[in-house]
Amino acid sequence: MSLRLGDIAPDFEQDSSEGRIRFHEWLGDSWGVLFSHPADFTPVCTTELGFTAKLKDDFAKRGVKVLALSVDPVESHVKWIDDINETQDTRVNFPIIADADRKVSGLYDLIHPNANDTLTVRSLFVIDPNKKVRLIITYPASTGRNFNEILRVIDSLQLTDNHKVATPANWQDGDEVVIVPSLQDPEEIQRRFPRGYRAVKPYLRLTPQPNR
Repeated sequence: MSLRLGDIAPDFEQDSSEGRIRFHEWLGDSWGVLFSHPADFTPVCTTELGFTAKLKDDFAKRGVKVLALSVDPVESHVKWIDDINETQDTRVNFPIIADADRKVSGLYDLIHPNANDTLTVRSLFVIDPNKKVRLIITYPASTGRNFNEILRVIDSLQLTDNHKVATPANWQDGDEVVIVPSLQDPEEIQRRFPRGYRAVKPYLRLTPQPNR
């Protein structure tokens, strides 16, 4: 069965470029990003891992741990990391799972026979501290992932988990947000949103973003 939003992210134990990882234990109370790659030494993924390494501080301030995955063995990962560091002018600062037996790939439904019988597709999962899957995106092999969008979604998830709001189209951190339609009590609205709101329609109420 494929994973769906709200499912508990499957736990696993697997080797990585930074040693043996027990996923739920490794994640702890952090948010997590798990993203898969079809193989080592692939050009698009080389740029992705390099860019992810450069976002270390951005992930850290959001309490996010990053974990990559490829079906190649640890020895291959180590050589690939050298290439990534050299070509992307960075240092890879997160583990890459060595899923040679495809155990993790099976748990996360990363083998899509219509794409390739043996290689993982390029999926990305955002997982919250309760180990629930909150975002799933699968990219075609030809298109590099937009990590600014990943950070934007994490910002939205963390904000909306703490306040009764949703984020509108193209929202960026600091923009107005939407008061959820289920919130109707005037006193609670005043307490939660002391700066007020504007009602475009009864169901579309925009308010300044609360502090995260």
